[in-house]
Amino acid sequence: MKTKLFLPLFAALLFSQAMMAQFHVGFKGGVNITKIDGVSFKDEFKYGYHIGGFAEIGLGKKLGLQPEVLFNQYSTSLDSNYKHIYQNVFNSSQSSVKLNYLSIPILLNYKLIGNFLSLQAGPQFGVLMSHDKTLLQNGGEAFKKGDFSLLAGAQIKLSAIRISGRYVIGLNNINDIDNQDRWKSQGFQVSLGLAL
Repeated sequence: MKTKLFLPLFAALLFSQAMMAQFHVGFKGGVNITKIDGVSFKDEFKYGYHIGGFAEIGLGKKLGLQPEVLFNQYSTSLDSNYKHIYQNVFNSSQSSVKLNYLSIPILLNYKLIGNFLSLQAGPQFGVLMSHDKTLLQNGGEAFKKGDFSLLAGAQIKLSAIRISGRYVIGLNNINDIDNQDRWKSQGFQVSLGLAL
């Protein structure tokens, strides 16, 4: 009787240990180096930051899934063409823009060199949380409330430490004024994370 109860309990314990070995959560933060492409913006990268949490879910020896929730800040500068295209919408004295997104990347990890180096790729969904209200005249809304991007990069694991670098490219037009000028985001992210 005791052996019949012991075997399922032992099997459940082994299964839960195997699942925990394939599942980690943690937090991360780092630097965004981004720009917004479009005639209205300067063709230069600006610095921002990101901070948030991640989970690592093992899907076998080589593959894993890494969903994240990040607060992302993107910065960019207006070009002089901006005033000619949108002279009735924006304050002419303002020259920079900060966009704050709640971003949800869902990455597929491919372990290239054991657990040390992984390649990452996947989509990122972003919701615009706030932007510089001082940029806008009369409360006009310039940027769409959402952004869809693709990410590709690599991650290094050193015990519980995660070091990653990614390229982010926006796929949709985030201009919410009109269709005169298409605005798309792109940039790089460098992160330092800690798995718990």
